[in-house]
Amino acid sequence: MQNDKERGEVRQARNESGLAIGTARGVRANFDHQAVVVALLFFSAFINFLDRQTLSIAAPLLRDQFAISSIGYSRIVFAFLLGYTVSQTFMGKLIDRIGTRNGMLIFVAAWSVAAMLHGLAVGFLSFCFARLLLGITEAGNWPGSVKSISETVQTRHRGVAIGIFSSGSFVAAVLAPPIVVGLVRAWGWRWMFEVVGISGVVWTWFWARFYRRGPNDSNLSQSPIRPPRTPTLRYLRESAVWGLVIARFLADPVWWFYAFWLPEYFVRSRGFDLASIGRVLWLPFLFAAMGSVFGGYASGVLIRRGRSTILARKIVIVVGASLMLSGIPAFLARSPFMAVSWICLVLFGYSMWAANILSLAADLFAPQEVGRITGLSGTAGAIGGMLFTLLTGWLVQKISYGPVFVMASAMILFAAAAIVWLIPVKRAYA
Repeated sequence: MQNDKERGEVRQARNESGLAIGTARGVRANFDHQAVVVALLFFSAFINFLDRQTLSIAAPLLRDQFAISSIGYSRIVFAFLLGYTVSQTFMGKLIDRIGTRNGMLIFVAAWSVAAMLHGLAVGFLSFCFARLLLGITEAGNWPGSVKSISETVQTRHRGVAIGIFSSGSFVAAVLAPPIVVGLVRAWGWRWMFEVVGISGVVWTWFWARFYRRGPNDSNLSQSPIRPPRTPTLRYLRESAVWGLVIARFLADPVWWFYAFWLPEYFVRSRGFDLASIGRVLWLPFLFAAMGSVFGGYASGVLIRRGRSTILARKIVIVVGASLMLSGIPAFLARSPFMAVSWICLVLFGYSMWAANILSLAADLFAPQEVGRITGLSGTAGAIGGMLFTLLTGWLVQKISYGPVFVMASAMILFAAAAIVWLIPVKRAYA
């Protein structure tokens, strides 16, 4: 009897040991999968933004070749934002319906084709058409990526994951000036568009090969807060949604301004040439890449130290907004070096802001709703971007860049106020 008892205890110990090893392996596998997903999304954001930046960096050359005015250029940018606006909410609903894996494959393949169409442009109207198509197809990247992170990454790590993913766009902005300038000098601007567009086609193979949905949070197995077919407009009854919508309507145009007009500003107002753009204008976007990761990490630290998730996001958002006020001294700076330095602070602050406002959508709503909420707020941001872009073109041509820098700083203050006042600190999806 004693021997049987001892053998039973040994078997139980072995089973418990095997269970512990299996659990550890499962945790490691889940962690590895999270890392793969975040890495893939980082590169999707990288390619997404690289495709956008090709035109803005080459704009001085193309404007001279095709005799496009500042107002005409603003309308080309408007075409992109129009497509982006029309598509945002639809893409968010589509990604919720067909799933992250298939949705991202479709989005990236489609925008890669649109990016390559730029190489066939012959003037103002054809550039408008290519930008419109690029805006329509690129709109799916952000709701699809945020939804993917909400499905695969635990809440306490989500801010860092979104920070890393969104930093892909800022890293693309860092590398875009030397890449685009180098390709234009080597093969001309038409082949530059083709080469950059092909990179998205390559990405789709890796996504199809390695992505799988792997919920790692107990939150993800719970029932949704609302039925899956809740009309999107019904969300506008909630103050939290209005906080996100108003904030992005006012803040996203600030990013579009720096992303699309910065090369133009330094060429027309600071005396840069194409080579100077390649040498210098990657610096602000390097700070943006660092700010994205830092912003996600900072809110994660606050959460681990006992702050509520929403309060932690708000604190980092307000700090980021305060740094974005540096746009005014950037315009007033006498030397180009000081102007670039101030703009580095602006984009560092913006990327801190962006990492946390994107995280808020995943914090406030169930995974089944994240795509729609991100798409809805993204639509508001794109509408704001369209209006501000048209206004920028008119102000630049009729007055100067000064009023644009001042307005951008004022808008971010109201955007931060919307987040602070309209989103309840105690509300979080759990």
